[in-house]
Amino acid sequence: MGKMGEQLIDEVSGTEVPFGSCAFWWLGQHGFIVKLGKVVLVIDAYLSPSEYRNIPPLFRPEELTNASAILGTHDHSDHIDRPVWPAMAAASPQAKVIVPLSVRESVITEMHLAPERVVGLDDGLSTMVGDVKVSAVPAAHEFLSIDPMTGAHEFLGYVIEGNGFCLYHAGDTCIYEGMQAKLRQWKFDLALMPINGRDARRLRSNCIGNMTYQEAVDLAGTLRPGLMIPTHFEMFNGNTENPELFMDYLDAKYPGVQGQIPKHGDRVIVQAG
Repeated sequence: MGKMGEQLIDEVSGTEVPFGSCAFWWLGQHGFIVKLGKVVLVIDAYLSPSEYRNIPPLFRPEELTNASAILGTHDHSDHIDRPVWPAMAAASPQAKVIVPLSVRESVITEMHLAPERVVGLDDGLSTMVGDVKVSAVPAAHEFLSIDPMTGAHEFLGYVIEGNGFCLYHAGDTCIYEGMQAKLRQWKFDLALMPINGRDARRLRSNCIGNMTYQEAVDLAGTLRPGLMIPTHFEMFNGNTENPELFMDYLDAKYPGVQGQIPKHGDRVIVQAG
């Protein structure tokens, strides 16, 4: 990994992101590095090695020296990767750690992080990372689950606003009542949405599902983001989807909405509409 990982992190650090634009790098699954101005956000980075992975980690956690914030949308290992988060947090001591409020205390305790570094978000709550605002919206990972101890949502998406740009990282989610109305308060320049779907076989094996590619297309058609990126389709053989089906359906149904299949580790720069 070494050199390739260092090259990726160096590219992130060296990328100039003018006002009104965003740069992002797909890490696989639902993981992204997002840069807005000087602010670097690392979202749902899944870096632990596993024989079941189809895509190897793109960098080692100790190579992540430039993060302004490390974000996790929910407490599954391919989103909040607990074995590697302490090393990422140590490599970027300046970084905030942003998680659902429902797991904030366990993240502090188990990862031995200073409480003042760890921000717990829930529906309607937000935090600032430099001049970038991160707001939480609920996500329905099969269910719109509420943690009984905290009364907070277990699954979140994040709306990120800064540098004259607005993006939506949906987290792992299905469509739920009121979702479109909640999200319509923003005009998204970029949306990152899962397309791997769900079924009984996966649910019975504790593989919790998401939107189908058709549902993601319809949500994109409602929100009309400047660019729609399908995600969460390639990491595990038993939990996948063909992104070309998403692209074809998006083109057929909403030809005015732009989509793009991401490539692992490639830099994409998006201008606000």
